[in-house]
Parts: sequence; structure tokens; C-alpha cells
Amino acid sequence: MLMTSLEKELNKTFSKESILLTPEERYVYSFDASETKEPHKIADAVIFPKNIEDVVNAVKIANKTNTPIICRGAGTNTVGACVPVNGGIVLNFSLMNKILEINPQNMTARVQPGVVIGDLQKEVEKVGLFYPPDPSNLKVSTIGGSIAQNSAGARCFKYGATKDYVIDMLIVMSDGELIRTGSNTIKNAAGYNLGSLFIGSEGTLGIVVEATVKLIPRPQARQVVMAYFDEIEQAVASVNDIIAQKLYPSTIDFMDKNSLTTVEKFYPTGLLCDKSSALIIEIDGDKSYLEAQRQLICDILKSNNCAQLQYSSSEKETENIWAARRSSMAACAKLKPNVTTDDIIVPRNNLAKLVRGVQSICSRHNLTACLVGHVGDGSIHPQIPIDMNDDNEYRQYKLAKSEIYQLAIDLGGTISGEHGVGLEKKDYLPRVVEKGTLDYMRIIKKIFDPKNILNPYKIF
Repeated sequence: MLMTSLEKELNKTFSKESILLTPEERYVYSFDASETKEPHKIADAVIFPKNIEDVVNAVKIANKTNTPIICRGAGTNTVGACVPVNGGIVLNFSLMNKILEINPQNMTARVQPGVVIGDLQKEVEKVGLFYPPDPSNLKVSTIGGSIAQNSAGARCFKYGATKDYVIDMLIVMSDGELIRTGSNTIKNAAGYNLGSLFIGSEGTLGIVVEATVKLIPRPQARQVVMAYFDEIEQAVASVNDIIAQKLYPSTIDFMDKNSLTTVEKFYPTGLLCDKSSALIIEIDGDKSYLEAQRQLICDILKSNNCAQLQYSSSEKETENIWAARRSSMAACAKLKPNVTTDDIIVPRNNLAKLVRGVQSICSRHNLTACLVGHVGDGSIHPQIPIDMNDDNEYRQYKLAKSEIYQLAIDLGGTISGEHGVGLEKKDYLPRVVEKGTLDYMRIIKKIFDPKNILNPYKIF
């Protein structure tokens, strides 16, 4: 077979070990964790860059040949943001996975984009520091991916999302130029905050090749309180009352009856499955403070008719509870050939209406919904097991999805709190973003990426 101009350019620049060109190899890297049925091609090539120079060279080749270039971390994205819609080069960052520096004095870490978040957390904790963002798949998800989506996780309630910790990035622009977005200082008011544009941009404006994140002191201890309720409204009222009393646990997560039952069958940890919902409340801080904080929170839970309370008595028990909660999507995958997970967020005062509404919509369309979420900040993740090959079931799912998004909007919320837009939500974006704002977003995209080669056809 004759080589394409792209293959010729790649073979001149990269070793055979750094690129994949066979159809089978390219096919494997043309999907992510989304269950998208949006039509798309397979990648034209997959490159495993080892350093910044490799990324610059790949982008220059993409620019020269007008080839799309799509970044990939662990491929755990759930909105199709890693899918090569019209083919192109997939940059797999699994070899750029080094923690370049941990600076205890400055309380910062400098990392490559392929660093796994869970690994970073373990390393900084060895020197008494803490990197709080904790997406549910933190054992595999990468810093680069979390920056692309502005990932958050359960601890977002107290500690914030990825955007609150990234203080500097090295970015390769669409023409191969390398720019820096910040500094090594915690504060920086010198010029525009370009970093905030790249965080959450899903790789459509530039490619992150290095990031510096700030760290905080590691909490001395932590404990989980599991609170079960007969009515969802009681759980939501408890959340609001905890916050009203100016108590800020590190997490306030939610599981409905379906998710409790499904997870307990998949990963038995003693979850109670006969209640309508549960709150997973983690408290952290000084050991002397934990008991007092727990007592205040438990008093509030009891005042809202909490049916039963459980406490973790060791770090192992705490980890087991979180392992169960984080396994919710895998547990749902046991119910049907496919499972979708979504990401909607509303003001907390409308949380109960959101949960009830999603349950009602799914029931009406003969779908099972397992609901989990970070209710401390108003976020719910409906996880819906379906058979994508059943045309009627898929059609019902698409109808339900549209109704769920509209429900979130009608309740004053939006269609994505932390998963991004990608392919799956781009058609719904005009429902929540005004036309003028969308127009400016498109203008920004054109300025940063005039040839539209950086992860094209995502978001818009």
C-alpha cells in the first residue's frame, strides 16, 4: 500500500515504537468510556509522545497536513471528548507520566499530563501534603484529562475542583508554539488569566504538556458517616441543615435505593438496601475535632428522621465505603450490556425535585436509573444501564436524556457540572448558553485554533 502524506511525515519524525498505524491498533484508540453512537471514523494514527518535543512535532505535522489531533489520557471520558470524529492523530499521553517535582516548601507539584491522579495523591501524602480533587476513577484518570474536563469529585464540596489547584501550565498551541499560562506563585495578577480558558476546554484550544498544581496540608484524620433515609426529601433537608450550621464536611455524597442495591450486590460492604437513599458524609481535620464535628452532624441527621447511622472505625473501613461508592458504574454494567452515566447540577434547594424528576422520567421510558452524586454542591449522576443494540430501548434513552437535561435547566441548573460537553452534549448546549456567549466561544476557538485541528467538532 502507498503511504499517505501523513504517514510519511510521521515516519520521518517518530520511531516505529512511538506510532501505531495498523487498522486494528488505530481502532482500539478510537473510542473512550462514553457510550456514544454518534458516527465517527477511526484514528489515522496513534502517537505515544515521550516528551514535549514529541508533542510539538506531532502538532506541527497535524498543522502542515490539516489533520485533526485529539489528546487522550486514560480514555475514561464519558461524553465522547476523546473520539476522533473525522479521524486524525490521537496523542496518547501514557508515556508522559512523570511527577517531575514535589516541592514541600512551596507546597506545589509539577507533573506531566499522563500522571494518574491517585498516584499523585499517594506521593504528596508521603510528605504530609494533599491534592484534593478526586474523580471517582482517580486510580486511572490522569491530570491532563482532569484539566481538560475540569474534573472535581466528591471532595469538591469543601475543597473545590481542578481549576482551583492548577497555577501554571505549559501548552502547545495549534501551530506548535509553546506557551506558559501562569507562574509558580499561588497568586498571579500579571495579565489575563489564560489558564482558566484552557481548563475545561476539552483540548480544543491547546494541549497541556506540563502542569504545576498547588497542594495543601494533609488532614490529620478522616471518618465516614453513612446516613440512611426513608424519604429523599429528608436526606436533602439534612444537607441544607448541615450547611446552614456552617459545618463543612469534606464530602456529602448521595446514593438512591437502586444504586445501593446494585452496588451491594457487586461490591458487598454492608450497605443497607431497604432505604430510599443514603448520604455518605466524610469529615476530616484534627483528631480532636472529628468527634465533635461528627456529633453535631449526627444530631442534624437525626432531627431529619435519619433511619439509621453507620460510622467507619478505621481507615480501611473508610476506604471500603468509598471503593463501593466508586464502583457504582461498574456495578450498573452488570445489569445490561452498556451503561451510560450523566452529569447534571442544580441549586441545592431543588435537589429533591431533580432526583424525583429523573426517577419519574426514567420510569416513564422503562429505564432503570441508579442515582449517585455530590449533593453537597447539587450534582447528580444518573447511571442508566441499557442495551445499545436494542433500537427501541436506545430511542427511549435518548428521549429520557433530553427530558432530564430540560428538567435540570427548568430547576435553575445546567447540563454538566464536571464531565464536560464533548460529542454527547453539544446539541444541548444552546439550551443553557446564550447565543451571544456561544458566539464568543466560537471566536475564541478560531483565534486559538484557526485551522480547527485541535479536537474538532467537540463542544460546538
